[in-house]
Amino acid sequence: MRCKNCKEKFEPARFNMKYCLKDECVRVFVEEVKNKTWKKTKQKAKLDLMTLSDYLKLAQQVFNKFIRLRDKGQVCISCQKKPLKENAGHFFNANNHYNVRFDERNTHLQCEHCNTYLSGNLIEYQRNLIHKIGIESCHELEADARKTRKFTKDELKEIITEYKQKVKQLENDNQF
Repeated sequence: MRCKNCKEKFEPARFNMKYCLKDECVRVFVEEVKNKTWKKTKQKAKLDLMTLSDYLKLAQQVFNKFIRLRDKGQVCISCQKKPLKENAGHFFNANNHYNVRFDERNTHLQCEHCNTYLSGNLIEYQRNLIHKIGIESCHELEADARKTRKFTKDELKEIITEYKQKVKQLENDNQF
């Protein structure tokens, strides 16, 4: 077997030995182990320091990515034009209606112009939303939007995990 550092042949004392026992090679091995453990410790500390708003922001990013992938190739729900820049537009504002913030019925592909510059272009959004999901679903969505809700870190972690899996699934499906 050859040493991972100096590339010289050596006889390993254990089956998983990758470095010979020269001082320089042992130092490289120790440094590699330190770096690996530091990365794990740093990642764990970073997760422990995340606040509720950090998780909310991350969950929103993953959810919005899912919506853009789900509706890829479709037209803007408001203006019915092919979007130059795709946004995930919420019918009921995500900042004021937490209960439907991550509701797939409430969020659809929207162009940057309608979403940002026309504040959602809500009259056209509503008209096309009724055609897309039906009047009954719109009434249910409105009733859900009126309910108040607060998320916990654990709920947001579940949302992040769920939508990361959905994004991965859509990306795999779109590869072919």
